[in-house]
Formats: sequence, C-alpha cells, structure tokens
Amino acid sequence: MQPSESGTHNFIAEEETLRAQVYALLARLLATPPGTDTLALVRGLSGDESELGRALTTLASVARRVSGEEAANEFQDLFYGVGHGELQPYASYYLTGFLYERPLANLRGDLLELGVVRRTDVHEPEDHIAAICETMAGLITGKFGLSTDLPRQRKFFERHVVGWAPRFFEDLERAKSARLYMPVGTIGRVFMEIERVAFSMDDAPAESAA
Repeated sequence: MQPSESGTHNFIAEEETLRAQVYALLARLLATPPGTDTLALVRGLSGDESELGRALTTLASVARRVSGEEAANEFQDLFYGVGHGELQPYASYYLTGFLYERPLANLRGDLLELGVVRRTDVHEPEDHIAAICETMAGLITGKFGLSTDLPRQRKFFERHVVGWAPRFFEDLERAKSARLYMPVGTIGRVFMEIERVAFSMDDAPAESAA
C-alpha cells in the first residue's frame, strides 16, 4: 500500500514505533515468501519474557534452522498450494466465506478516503492480511501523509482488522504446513489481542476526581 500523494512521516513515541514495527514485520512475512534479507532480519530478532517476546524469540530460533528453499515451500503450501493453499489470508473469505465480497468493497472505500492506493506491483486484493498489516503500520507512522491520531487507527482496526485477523492468526498457528510460520501465527494472535485491549481502554470511563 502507498499514499496517493507523497506522504510525510511524523515524529512518534517509542511505543508507537514498536507497534508499527510488529505490523510491518507481519506484513513483510505474509506478503511474499521470505527471501535472504527477510530471513536474516528474522534470525536476528530477540524478545523479552512476555508472550509476544517469547514468540519473537521462537521465530528467530526456527528461522535459524530453516533454509530459504524450505521457507519458500512452506509459504507456498500455506497460501497458494495446488489451487489454493491451506489458508485463505483475506478478510472477505473469513467474514463471508467468499473472495472479493462486501468487506473488500468497504475496505476500498475507506482506503480511498485515507488517500491510500495499492502499489502497481502488488496483485493481491487490498483485504489480504499483509496489506491490512501494512496499512496499520502506515497509519501509526504517518506514512500516508495523515496525522498519527489513535481514533483513525482505532476506526480502521475495528472496521477491518479485529473482526477476522485474530482468527486468521489462530489458524496460521495451528496450520499443518506451518513450521516457520507457526510462531508468526502466535505473534499475530497475541499482538491482535494487545491491540484490541489497548483500543478498548479508550472506552473506559475516566475515574472521577476524589
């Protein structure tokens, strides 16, 4: 995904940068088979003792034991296969059971309002999980020339992410073909819950002053 006009980047806090980096990592791993550069990046990851941190550490450990050919074959089996892969990484499929349905049309309308267009070298529809994650990363960093306000991020998350992406990542975590991508599923599942809880806190009533 890219801005329809030249976007500008805003200064953002460290925690927001970390959020954007997780979305960008998921987008990179789910858009195309991981090449040499991506595998090198993943092999260098490390995490803390949180559930998300442990999943990052596991991903790095698995990546060190997987060759580029093995990673590419796994990606093929998961997302393409013969006819189609083990998983269908599209919002329309998860929400309706079919591709190119109303969720894609709704997403395209919202992307148009945001001034975001699909890159010419990308042939997947905009409701592919990689494009969704890339868009969230861009909304956080201001890549699309928009202010990085939480209400805009929350609206996009609630309309186009939380209703299906957690189930996709759970399915990826349990997929028969997933070795390298099993911890990717864990990262996505845990991170989606972190995001859901964080956005829901905006609804919590402020404590009244004593």
